[in-house]
Amino acid sequence: MSKVQSIAQTATEKASQLGIKKFDIYGSAVDQTSVQVFQGEPKQVKASQKSSVIVRVWNEKEQIGVTSTTDVDEVGIELALKTALEASYFGVTDHVPDFSSEAKSPLPMVKTELGNPSPASDLINKLLKLEQDLLNSHEAIASVPYNGLAEQEIEKFYLNSDGALREETRSFASLYLYTTTEQENKKPRSGGSYKVANVLEKLDMEGCFNETVEKTLSHLDYQPIKSGKYTVVFSPEAFLSLLGAFSNLYNAQNILDKQSLSTPESLGKQIASPLLSISDNALHEGNISAETFDGEGTPTRNLPIIEKGVLVNFLHSSVTAKRMNAKPTGHASIGAKVSISPNYYHVFRGEEPSQEYSLENAENVILIDDIQALHAGVNSLQGSFSLPFDGWLVNKGEKVSIEAATVAGDFLEVLKSIVFVEETPEISPSGVSPRIWVDSLSITGQS
Repeated sequence: MSKVQSIAQTATEKASQLGIKKFDIYGSAVDQTSVQVFQGEPKQVKASQKSSVIVRVWNEKEQIGVTSTTDVDEVGIELALKTALEASYFGVTDHVPDFSSEAKSPLPMVKTELGNPSPASDLINKLLKLEQDLLNSHEAIASVPYNGLAEQEIEKFYLNSDGALREETRSFASLYLYTTTEQENKKPRSGGSYKVANVLEKLDMEGCFNETVEKTLSHLDYQPIKSGKYTVVFSPEAFLSLLGAFSNLYNAQNILDKQSLSTPESLGKQIASPLLSISDNALHEGNISAETFDGEGTPTRNLPIIEKGVLVNFLHSSVTAKRMNAKPTGHASIGAKVSISPNYYHVFRGEEPSQEYSLENAENVILIDDIQALHAGVNSLQGSFSLPFDGWLVNKGEKVSIEAATVAGDFLEVLKSIVFVEETPEISPSGVSPRIWVDSLSITGQS
């Protein structure tokens, strides 16, 4: 009998003794080792084991009580069930969460590869070498202030009193490098890269190193830029960041709470250029930390959100699905209030473009590599943003780093102003996307 089956059996027995007829449990355990270095010395070494279990109990009036615990032995489970039952009598009576209608549906088949954890000393040595190699790669690179190498294994499970039982284990390794420069009479410049893989052996450390050096050096000879309207090309990472900042557009809970740029009637409406299609696909092969079920036990899947510019689906939990006459989509997080969040974006070309664009031919185009201050520069309910960015002014393939500038606009207008979606996608930790060309965006420079 597996550990999860044992927990399920214990929970069923204890619930019966307490007179509880309806309950569910979601649990996760994370084993992580992470290291950071600075100036040739280990800066931080962390090894942690975190586990959390959330227990929900429905009483005879169909009210719900929720509690969390880190204890999954008999005493811990019994206490959690008892506490949740007591809490249920103070629970809401409107829009009460229920079991997901998909909690016993078959899970998608996903091939997984689990890594064997490495000693922290191995991680430190690898990171120390990378730091030294970065410092030696160019005289202008003065420090590597932010870096990290980590390995993680995540186990999670979901079970309920109706017979649902799910469990899975995932592992992944990640590397982050970020350098800064020092040059006489020049402002410090920086560049970074982040890579993930299932196992440490497959982690593209060389690619992370090269990308960090290349980005940092490309910003050394910077120039101010005139304020004005420009055609802007968003890097995959920058576009995915913007997409995530305005996720209320297709989040059913935000829509029902009237905290969204959409309404229930927005489905089927053209909200973007026909050149653009977007799915949320937790099962995409690029998603290293793919999950096959969400916090309610609903299987994850490839969910189209925008098809050729038309909004075709919202992200749903069991609660929002019931209220909007839809199906749960595998995006729920269990808790006192069920929340909804995207899994893994897949941005791709919708309609074929009538005109091709290329950085090799384009003139006076801004390529945005990375946008910053998303927490401060985004008004997600109005759709507006004003964000500092790292990027280049591109003329016929030649890139000149921009000293300092901000990009501002309205996200819904950005979606409609897309003039080109490139064909070649790039895989990143938050999703997969090609570069996206947007016409006439406001850039505020220094001159």
